[in-house]
Amino acid sequence: MLSIGSYTLDSNLLLAPMAGVTDYPFRRLCRQYGAALATSEMLSADVSLWGSKKSRTRIPQQQEAAPRSVQIAGSEPQQMAEAAHASVQQGAHIVDINMGCPAKKVCNKAAGSALLRDEVLVRDILQAVVTAVNVPVTLKFRTGWSVSNRNAVTVAQIAEDVGIQAIAIHGRTRADAYRGYAEYETIRQVKMNVGIPVIANGDIQTPLDAAFILDYTHTDGLMLGRAAWGQPWIFWQLGEFFKTGELPAQPDVYTRSQVVLAHIRAIHDFYGEETGVRVARKHIGWYLDRMTSDPSYKQRIFSTTCSNNQLAAVNDALGIIALTQY
Repeated sequence: MLSIGSYTLDSNLLLAPMAGVTDYPFRRLCRQYGAALATSEMLSADVSLWGSKKSRTRIPQQQEAAPRSVQIAGSEPQQMAEAAHASVQQGAHIVDINMGCPAKKVCNKAAGSALLRDEVLVRDILQAVVTAVNVPVTLKFRTGWSVSNRNAVTVAQIAEDVGIQAIAIHGRTRADAYRGYAEYETIRQVKMNVGIPVIANGDIQTPLDAAFILDYTHTDGLMLGRAAWGQPWIFWQLGEFFKTGELPAQPDVYTRSQVVLAHIRAIHDFYGEETGVRVARKHIGWYLDRMTSDPSYKQRIFSTTCSNNQLAAVNDALGIIALTQY
């Protein structure tokens, strides 16, 4: 079990916050399959922007199961504190601080992983947020700004010192973006040097990956990001492996098809017709990429702007794929 502040999670498997991906339908689905915590998409610390339709969909939903975690990003301590306070008012039970995003549009504003260059500012932001709210605050960050500047141990110690309740570390630097392979030695060193829960993130694709990383780093939990695209049941697979020691098969093609269709319907219901069809495309693409190597299935699906037609096209494609696998 993994505890974050007063919350004891059902497992040590978490879904990483990902912009444009971890919306409410996807968070709910991953939690159904065993993700013990699913943090929201990144929200700007500028609360004046939260009135937009896009921002409203990123705020944790009141019907969402507890604990509800929201991630905020910014570079001004007071603004981050205000965003944290507003998040709690909107129903967040945990506030997560983003110091890991490598995207240029975030780093150019001196937010995300760009903050790792300024350890004084890191401390000021973390302290401001912890002081502003009475709920657990967590931190997600990278191993450093560049390979020659891996300062994750120092940042982790700052986090523990100011009252951060848990940290998640992606095993790449900001300069690495998502290239190459994650490294876990830095994460192992962090775990050796702090007493708060440490969660490893990066390149966890299979149960064997997960077992190796936990054994090597001795971290308290694992956070999955891209590995969950198109296969939210991976949390169930990892959970089964940890319980039994045996590698579980994927759900059968019929079960997977039903999950895909239910997920698309949930996206349509949550966003409405136009936005729902557009948002669903990326998830449909990821599901199909994991089920078939034939790109032709996507053509009809991606060309429609009607939710009913999109759903029907996916249903037809899944039916054909199922026949080819029996």
